[in-house]
This record gives sequence, structure tokens and C-alpha cells, in this order.
Amino acid sequence: MSSSSELHAISTDWLKGLEIASSTGDVLSFVSHFVSDGWFRDLLCFSWNFRTLSGPEKIHGFLSEVVNGKSRLEYSGLRDFKLDDHTVNAPSPFKLPGSQVEGVQSAFTFNITNPPALGRGFFRLTQDIDGKWKALTLFTNMQDLAGHEESSTDQHSLSEGRKTTWEEDVDAKFRAIEADPTVLIVGGGQSGLMCAARLGRLGIRALVIEKNARVGDSWRQRREIQVPEPYAAYSRISKLHPYPTNFPKYIPKGKLANFLESYAVNQELCIWLSSIVGSTPVYDSSSARWTVEVQHGNEKVILNPKHLVLATGSGRPRIPSWNGMSDFGGALYHSDFHTDAEQFRGKRVVVVGAGNASGDICQDFVTHGAAEVTMVQRSASCVVSSFVMDETHFKVPFSGNAPIEELDFRTKSLPLAFLMQLMKSGGTQHMKMFDKELHDGLRKAGFNLTWEVSPGSGEVGLPGFLFCRSASGTMLDVGCGKLIIEGKVKVKQGQDISHFDKDGIEFKDGSKLSADVIVLATGNEPVMKGTRALLGDKIAGQLPPEVWGLDSEGELNQTYRPSGHPGLWFAIGSFESSRFHSKHLGLQILAREFDIS
Repeated sequence: MSSSSELHAISTDWLKGLEIASSTGDVLSFVSHFVSDGWFRDLLCFSWNFRTLSGPEKIHGFLSEVVNGKSRLEYSGLRDFKLDDHTVNAPSPFKLPGSQVEGVQSAFTFNITNPPALGRGFFRLTQDIDGKWKALTLFTNMQDLAGHEESSTDQHSLSEGRKTTWEEDVDAKFRAIEADPTVLIVGGGQSGLMCAARLGRLGIRALVIEKNARVGDSWRQRREIQVPEPYAAYSRISKLHPYPTNFPKYIPKGKLANFLESYAVNQELCIWLSSIVGSTPVYDSSSARWTVEVQHGNEKVILNPKHLVLATGSGRPRIPSWNGMSDFGGALYHSDFHTDAEQFRGKRVVVVGAGNASGDICQDFVTHGAAEVTMVQRSASCVVSSFVMDETHFKVPFSGNAPIEELDFRTKSLPLAFLMQLMKSGGTQHMKMFDKELHDGLRKAGFNLTWEVSPGSGEVGLPGFLFCRSASGTMLDVGCGKLIIEGKVKVKQGQDISHFDKDGIEFKDGSKLSADVIVLATGNEPVMKGTRALLGDKIAGQLPPEVWGLDSEGELNQTYRPSGHPGLWFAIGSFESSRFHSKHLGLQILAREFDIS
């Protein structure tokens, strides 16, 4: 690839042309800076939403829409474009994994006229058939609202004449939040905590309610398994609260739980523990406030926040209903409630399901001496080894000492729909190549594999399952695959369950599996089902049918973006998603609080 000075010159020349098009409101010229199959992703710069457009027609259509008598491009008024020369995202060469696409990439900064805001972008340039450098992808992202920038300074620094202690300041802050929270966050896992911290740094009063007795219990109470927990570099919480340098590569659940607890304390988050939403919340459109009854320990408290953020994680356990389940004479429970395989040493175990939970639990039972372990695989699974995930997703982008916010910015600049396209066109095949021995062994053992979220839709691989199906139907293999290949975990594949009886399971082909223990690793209900139970049919009926999953443009449904109901937000996803998108949630709430349109 070109030298550093050439990369800089290519980037500068292209960006200068884009700025002229933007500052003059010339939509045709702006669009001409893309290759014919280019992608444009915008988060809050051109609208108060997340948008992804592909191809010149759609990009032109979006930027030509009339806003206050002007084209969207002219009205937003992006200006003062400057290359980001002093970060790890300065001009550099790139090559997309699993493809032959290569070119020049860089971040840049800009100002937004309407609303007055600071922005940052990222582009990937390739040469068109005429050798001209044009954008394969362009990402524009609102960073801060002018005059309301996020604070990262210590509010309790020493000053002459200071009359209150840190403890007194925090106590006063908590009393103000509890008396009139602007935002009520339901759920104190990593997403709820990160959103609360982000809102606090933006000057917004946020109260978190958490059903468990301690912060971190959602991790602390997870099943004891021999499985790596979050990859430390990938799951960092923020630059303001980094993991200690001696943390292991994969963080044990208890250590992570304790870290989340310390994060809540050090970020001065106001949290009510052992607290749940009591009755169905009611929204008053005239006052633009919710009425929420909270069961706070033994006390019922009525709150009237302007915004309700649901950070409740994955849905409730999905427990299918088969005839005869009540007749089974052994132990029967859902995988979410698996805690102790040791008590079933020497027993015959059947695990229904062939995804992550099933693999974890089968491995746990083998480790603790179960007499026999059988996995019931009802449909094909997408299996990727932890080694391959490390090599292809974690090791390169999250290695070294690069600031996590810079890595997030580069990663999120790639439109998800484009990522799916890349996976179909070679990315998945590239990943499969590394796991060939594992996959061949699993097939020989009778385990069915797939990389399509639906038949004939194309091999999107693990990213597709993650974003389209919340990882349902996937197995990140950390040892269960070897146990299947060695016959230590048997596979019953391709047969539907007919019914249960006192001895076990009978299948529709007439075959049977006898068991002392049956674990239902059957996943979780959709988030929207829990939302309906919490908010009632009236409000749920006003919302789109799904939370998470990709919309028609390739953006995640309702997540950290307008939900379809005023004052209602969803904050779910991985550490990476919460770390990056909590800022977008905060900006949207901030804009509403200050009536910024």
C-alpha cells in the first residue's frame, strides 16, 4: 500500500471534496463521492435516529428529504471537516477480512449546524474503475451537543473554601435523583450501569432499579461452568474505569460481578437494589411523564420520570410445553437455573438444545462424572471455536493499548448490513477454514451444522446469528465439541420430541431416551414478550414487533434509538454495544430535555 504521506494526501483530497459538497448542500456532489455500491451510516447527525443507506439512489433520497424548507444535507450543515491525524484512526491502509477489498481509511471531525453539535466520521476509500478514490463506507456520528458536552472531570476536587465532604456531596446528589429522577432505568446489569454513568456525565438525573440484592448478581449467579467469561479487552466498560492490568484474558463471572459493583460505586450511580416495577407503568402524554410504582424492598414508591429505559437483558426462560412433562420422575429444569452438576454424579442426563447453554452444561455434567450425557439437537447449529473467535474477532482489533473508544468507533463505522454481505461473500468461509477439523469431527458424530439464519439466506455465520437471532442457535465451542467427537457427549439429532413419560423422552420416530435429569437448554423468550408483560398490551401494541434483530436497513430494532413510544427506550446488548451506544441514548434524551430539534 502507499506511504504514510500518500495515504494522507488521498484522504485529504477526498475529504476536501466531500466538505465542499456538504457546505454547499450539493446532494449530487456529495453522493458522487461514493463508489456505486457504497454504504452510508449515520447516527444522529442527519436525523434523530440510526440510518444505514446503500447505493447512490437511497443515499440521495435520504439527503434530499426536505427539513424546514431545505434538503436534509443543507439543513444539517456539516462543516469544518478535519482529518483525525493524532489518533490510532489516522489515515492508514485497510483490507476487509475474507475479501480482496482494500484501500485507505481514516477518521475525521466536523461541526453540525442543526442542531449545533460536534461530530466525528470514518471513511473507507477504494478506487473505482477509473482509478478515482471514492467511499466504500462513510460513517457520521454525533459526538456531543454544543454547550452540553459530556464531562469526564472530577466534581469533587479540592478547592479553597470547600465546606462539604465527598460523602455529603454524593448523598445530596442521590437525594436529588431519588426525589425527581429524569430517567428511570430498569435493570442494573452492565447496560443499565453504563447508561446511568453516561447520563450522569451529561448532567441528567438517572435512577437505576435492580431486582437483585447486589450489583453484579446477574453475573455472580450464573451457572458454574468451565467456560471463559467475557474477553477482557472486548468487554472493557469505559476508558474512565479500565480493568486492572493483572486481570486475566477471560474474566471469571465472580470477578466481573465484583468489578461491576466497584464501577457502580466509583461512578457514583444511584441504585435501588432488591427493587422491581410493581404495577403496570402509565404514560401521561400531556405531562410527558410516566407514573411508575416501584417495590423498593418493603416499601412502595411512586416515581414520575420523563424517560423509562428498559435494560433488562435477555428475555425470560423459554420453556416449551410437551405432553407428559409432569409425569417425568427425575429432575427437570431450564438451563437458566443450572447451578450444580455435582449432585447428579453417576446419573443419566439429557440436555434438550444444541447452543451455547447446552454445550456449557453438557461439558459441566461430563466434568462432574455424569454416567451418560446426551444432547438433543432439534435443528442445525452454528459452531465456532473460541480459538477462531480469538483470532478473527478479538486478537487483532482489541490487542495492545489502543484506546477502547477508538476501537469501538472503527468497529461501529462498518454498517451491519454490509458486514452481513461480507460474511456471505467470503468472510464465513474464511472463518470455517480454521475450524475444519472440528466441523468434520462434529459431522461424523451426527451433529448438524449451519451458517445460515434461515435456509437459503446465505452464510452470515456467527455475526448474523448474533444480530439477527440474539445468538440463538450458536455454540462458541470451548471443549464440548471435543467431547461430542470423542463420544463423551452423545447426540440425538433431527427428531422432534413427541412426549415425556416417567422414564424420559419419546420422539416422534418412536425412539426413546431414558434419563434421571433433563435440562431444557431451549433459550429465552423475545425481549418484546417481557416488555408486554411489564408495560401491558396498550403500550406494547404501539411498538414495533421486535427489539434487537436487524431492520430493513440493517440497524438494530429499537435498541438505543427511538422505540416508537415517547419516553421509552431499550438498552440491551453486549458490553461493546452498551459502551458505544449509551452515548447515543444520552444525546437523544438530552436533546428532548432541552427541546433541541
